[in-house]
Amino acid sequence: MSTTMRLKRFGTKKRPYYRVVVQDSRLAASSKTIDEVGTYRPIEAENQITLDEGKVREWLGKGVTVSPTVKDLLNSQGIQISRTQN
Repeated sequence: MSTTMRLKRFGTKKRPYYRVVVQDSRLAASSKTIDEVGTYRPIEAENQITLDEGKVREWLGKGVTVSPTVKDLLNSQGIQISRTQN
């Protein structure tokens, strides 16, 4: 099964927040997730990104593919992704 770590949108119009989830890459973005590893609230000034670093590293160790936006969020939190992991 190919899995992807990506954002899942919640919130209202003009007040979005996102969950960082691990999901089967063949399914729609709004479908069932395997695991939730954090949140991203772009509107808030403080505490925009909340991640469970242990879960993130566990999934990265299992070879999950990371979306470009989530990759940027992880890098901003100091979690480096190796070149073999997208």
